[in-house]
Amino acid sequence: MTAQPHHDHCPVGIPPMKTLADLRSALASWGFPGDLAAFEGELDAADLDNLAQFRELTQAYRHRVLLRCDPQAAAALARPADDVLAELHRKMGTR
Repeated sequence: MTAQPHHDHCPVGIPPMKTLADLRSALASWGFPGDLAAFEGELDAADLDNLAQFRELTQAYRHRVLLRCDPQAAAALARPADDVLAELHRKMGTR
């Protein structure tokens, strides 16, 4: 298993993900750790005759790459849970 690089966001915009090969490449380069292996496992278990299931699976993993390529989304995902909880309390007027 190769180590996945840690990047804040994609340097040249969104990588192509129109084919399974594109999506695999994007997951290997820009996915979260374990995404490519998880995708392959879910793809192996999926009923490829069920187009809705296949589309849902590929869209979910495309979205994970898109999150990683968006600097604002990446920053939001990296926020500590305590920080998010404190912001929620401020917005709700609690504590």
